[in-house]
Amino acid sequence: MKKKIAIRWVESIDSTNSETLRQVGHIDNLSVLAAYCQTAGRGQRGNSWKSAPGDNLTFSLFVRFSSDGVPVLPASRQFVLNEVITLALTDFLLEEGIRADIKWPNDIYVRNKKLSGILIESALEGENMAWSVIGVGLNLNQTDFPAELLNPVSLCRLSGKKYALEDTLERIMELVPSYIEQTGSEEGREAMLEKYLSRLYRKGELCDYTDTSDGSVLKGRICGISPKGKLLVETGGIVKEFDFKEISYII
Repeated sequence: MKKKIAIRWVESIDSTNSETLRQVGHIDNLSVLAAYCQTAGRGQRGNSWKSAPGDNLTFSLFVRFSSDGVPVLPASRQFVLNEVITLALTDFLLEEGIRADIKWPNDIYVRNKKLSGILIESALEGENMAWSVIGVGLNLNQTDFPAELLNPVSLCRLSGKKYALEDTLERIMELVPSYIEQTGSEEGREAMLEKYLSRLYRKGELCDYTDTSDGSVLKGRICGISPKGKLLVETGGIVKEFDFKEISYII
């Protein structure tokens, strides 16, 4: 697998994920599309991703499996992609002296404030993954945020430094290939899961959550992740599994 991921920058685009999806048929494997400005950025749960033009990182990484040395990935193990990108991001932040947590499934938080959001869109080929588009929004230099954003923070606010977008993205992408390689073995996947759990937001803490099936509030402790990436929460003496959108954090 090639060790250097090619990065292409554009001034403005609706969404780097949307454009990458439009280019799936002929985009280079292990390549990144990055934009200085997104006009219609997309986030999880159908939300928009708002970012001040020129201040933050907004980019999408394209991965085609079983090609160019990228290991085959069973569809049942696709949660490992969340681990690949969140571990690369938190490794980079540690290099900057910032201890960040991973809010399941794939947000990056620092002391209850959101620093980064991730949207992964994929296609299957039989029982395996065909390709994935991993979209990332990372608040880098923005200091003023819209009032409707409840808990945002930027790396600039945390460190007091300004960051060059191009150099920062290069550094993050240097950390990704080794994690992609680890997806190809059981040993590698286990090591990634162990590291992911060590950085899991609220793991072991007694906190309130909303069960979205009925809107009730439950008190529980996050205790792990299932093999298929579901959140394991101990509540009332039993461990329950929650899929994406089945549980909501109360922050």
